[in-house]
Amino acid sequence: MSWVYANPNPCRTEEPDCVIRAICMATGKSWHEVHNELCRLSSERCTMPSVNWLWELYLRKHRFEKFLLPDACPTCVTVREFARRFPDGTYIIGTGSHAVCVRDGDWLDTWDSADEVPTYFFRRKER
Repeated sequence: MSWVYANPNPCRTEEPDCVIRAICMATGKSWHEVHNELCRLSSERCTMPSVNWLWELYLRKHRFEKFLLPDACPTCVTVREFARRFPDGTYIIGTGSHAVCVRDGDWLDTWDSADEVPTYFFRRKER
């Protein structure tokens, strides 16, 4: 269980595109495909593609379900602790200001977000 540097952004920039990067890594879709789908959806809803409720809507349309985590420390869970508790599967976790993909106990990100405190996570529903 550890941080793995991952950046599906085709220009390899570390822009504030964590939502797109996390979705890419969780779904296997390309950065452009996720970006374009989120932009299309945001245009329909007259908002920005990184707004939390919009990408949640996007994930729900792609068979992800949302779960809440304790948000009152000292019982709050860090990204590192989440990865330890969920060593199998692929998840997208959100802190309110950051999104990161956790896959099979590793968190994939452009920086080591181990100490961030997520308040919710998404897991793809089984068919």
